[in-house]
Amino acid sequence: MTDKLVLVSHHLCPYVQRAAISLCEKDVPFERITVDLAKKPAWFKAISPLGKVPLLRVPQNSEATVIFESAVILEFLEETQANPLHPADPLARARHRAWIEFGSAILNAIGRFYSAPTEAAFLAESEALSAMFDRLEAELAAGRAGPWFAGERFSLVDAVFGPVFRYFDAFDRIGAFGILSGKPRVEAWRNRLHERKSVKDAVTPDYPQRLHAFLQAKGSHVSKLIRSEAATALP
Repeated sequence: MTDKLVLVSHHLCPYVQRAAISLCEKDVPFERITVDLAKKPAWFKAISPLGKVPLLRVPQNSEATVIFESAVILEFLEETQANPLHPADPLARARHRAWIEFGSAILNAIGRFYSAPTEAAFLAESEALSAMFDRLEAELAAGRAGPWFAGERFSLVDAVFGPVFRYFDAFDRIGAFGILSGKPRVEAWRNRLHERKSVKDAVTPDYPQRLHAFLQAKGSHVSKLIRSEAATALP
């Protein structure tokens, strides 16, 4: 058995990505195993109580303990590894945890957006998603100078929003949906996260093609837009 941490993953899962980003930012050596969630292997079912990723296998002597749920994994890494990504102040730390939850809520809204079956539902989800980013824009405008959520220091909130913004690289190829329009601080943060090495390395090089294929196969309004626009094909 390896003496490294093992991150059990899926190619597209944004919750896996946030754990991978945290591990990279902390300079923690780890191995990554990718599973097909459509054909879950027996060994995965045996160690994943919820049947989901990510999982973190933590070596202990000759055995391993498995931790599940991304929020728990992130907190475990904060408690056991160097290079903290949470602020030291308890109130600031609580605020960061709250915005991490907001990031998870945005991921749920993104899922509703790309799964919307009709144009009407799609437009409604688009408006709701835009409103969430309006709230985020206001928070970023609240006087915190620096490139990251909390200023000069990269934090777990940044690790959570890197995978959020990655979806918009795919959406921008499909159409001009305007969800991030008029939100300059959000757009600037998105661009900085796009260039962060830990964020880039959290996915494989074929991630854009995999996500595009996933969206095309959804049977949703977004799927129809992809099929109707030949120009959206990836190079």
